[in-house]
Amino acid sequence: MANLLNDKVAIVTGAGRGIGRGVARLMAEEGAKVVVCDLGVNVDGSGADMSVADVVVSEIREAGGEAVACTENVASMDGGEKIVQTALDSFGKLDIVVTVAGILRDRMVFNMTEQEWDDVIAVHLKGTFSVVKNAAVLFRQQRSGRIITFSSTSGLYGNSGQANYGAAKDGIAGFTRVVARDMGRYGVTANAISPSAATRMTTSIPDEARELRAARGISTGASITLRGEADDIAPMVAWLASDEAQHVNGHVFHVTEGLINLLNEPQPVKTIQKDGKWTVEELARVFPATIGLELYNPAPSQVRE
Repeated sequence: MANLLNDKVAIVTGAGRGIGRGVARLMAEEGAKVVVCDLGVNVDGSGADMSVADVVVSEIREAGGEAVACTENVASMDGGEKIVQTALDSFGKLDIVVTVAGILRDRMVFNMTEQEWDDVIAVHLKGTFSVVKNAAVLFRQQRSGRIITFSSTSGLYGNSGQANYGAAKDGIAGFTRVVARDMGRYGVTANAISPSAATRMTTSIPDEARELRAARGISTGASITLRGEADDIAPMVAWLASDEAQHVNGHVFHVTEGLINLLNEPQPVKTIQKDGKWTVEELARVFPATIGLELYNPAPSQVRE
């Protein structure tokens, strides 16, 4: 099914490298005109290389597609508005928003600084909101649009040393579910991707940190193994952005090489119930043999009793 996105206009943030680059290139291959957004920063958000977006634009144009570069900062509302305006100024409309942009500032929670927290939340969570909010105003008016955000197993399951990143990514999943309900009546869909691929961000985690977590029995909580390459994520994103996926709204998908998981909605697993409120004494007696029975602990205590 060639040209799945023919005549569509798409914004892809974080499109200069990795997963975002793969998404931008495939969308152009499928017929979309693409706004390639990237500041060209390092994994931790430092530095800037404005040429990164230009390189991807050149690749798309050389392959016969249409694209423009944008180096606005997603972490500000003004930047989000300008990114959307770039699509309108360049191509006259906007149909698709894909928010891949992100940074890492890994640190155990007891060592994490306020700045490390704020910077990661700003790029991931606010950076998703800044673009989606401004696009949603337009999508509501035109009664159509596709929104694809990026979550992570770090937030959905939990990963030691990533309190800021995990909070942002789980926040994005919740944000996406709400946007789906806000915008669905207007013919707009919103879905989230939890990707698994070898990228600059995943390979930047030191081997020592992985080994230390394993030695201490700290689980990521995810039973999904990292595999595949950055470009493996793009086909699912492109399909969700198409008219073929107009019935898919408000879901989170884990995507990796050759594997796509529809992740479940939060739901009760075990329940205890009584008439009236529980007392502390009742909970102490009932909990261990019911909800607390064989309860999973992702990081068993290392303290000797």
